[in-house]
Amino acid sequence: MSRTAPPAPARPVSPPVIHTTRRPWRRSTREALTAYAFAAPFVILFVALLVIPLGYAGYLSLYREQLIGGKVFAGLANYRQALDDPIFRDSVLRMARFLVIQVPVMLGAALFFALALDSGRLRFPRLIRLGIFIPYAIPSVIAALMWGYLYGPDFGPFAQLARDVGLGTPGFLTPDWILASLANIVTWEFVGYNMIILFAALQSIPPTLYEAAAMDGAGAWRIAWHIKIPAIRQALMLSVIFSVIGTFQLFNEPKLLAGIAPDAISASYTPNMYAYTLAFTNQDVNYASAVSFLLGVVIVVVSYAVQLASHRRARRS
Repeated sequence: MSRTAPPAPARPVSPPVIHTTRRPWRRSTREALTAYAFAAPFVILFVALLVIPLGYAGYLSLYREQLIGGKVFAGLANYRQALDDPIFRDSVLRMARFLVIQVPVMLGAALFFALALDSGRLRFPRLIRLGIFIPYAIPSVIAALMWGYLYGPDFGPFAQLARDVGLGTPGFLTPDWILASLANIVTWEFVGYNMIILFAALQSIPPTLYEAAAMDGAGAWRIAWHIKIPAIRQALMLSVIFSVIGTFQLFNEPKLLAGIAPDAISASYTPNMYAYTLAFTNQDVNYASAVSFLLGVVIVVVSYAVQLASHRRARRS
């Protein structure tokens, strides 16, 4: 009797494979276009409000208006005149003296408040942080008007209080004290701003460093001096660079105080005020453009010198 083999089981039929052609270049192109779309508003504003005005100012600085002949090409004559201008030189040196005196005081106060807040030993730290930062939120024009009222020799509360106790009228707006008065206003305005930068840098330091130092017997002051301050050196340098730029661009505060202290603040007290007077009072926009460009060069040179000195000090340490 013959035996027949059982039928083989049917093999499952796999679905047909559909080959899809992926095009990664389309996705990358779409992402690039999206990135360009997000960056376009900034680029447009940057070109329209910075690049084009700078280019036009550079063009104006190479020309000179003459009574006979009108506008003529002057080359670098305006720059040579600015370098030999004693008024421009005195205004730059005045701001350099302001920088040497005011910036260390301001950054020292900002660093002190940042370290105090970072220590965690203050009560109501958020309220204290907000109170120190609020002056920065006040526009510089309002701050100058407010301090101008406080400094006033006739109507100011400081002068009235001094006369009530039998003292002489404080000379806050005299030529001998006006630079210190301006330094006080700028310090009051920007201590909170720099404190926030330094405090944010302190918050990024790993707490394990503090714990290890405390286990070695280091106190709070030693931890602050040997760990915290070296760790936020880059943030300190950023604050110094911003302060250098702001110092040489000082304009609002002396411009407004000049109305109540004309004997102490002249139209060329700061380089920015001198450029403003040249352009809008003397109607010499060509020379004002050259002065402005030279001021930019001074800011770049001083900022680079400060940064280079900091790097050398860091390498030695």
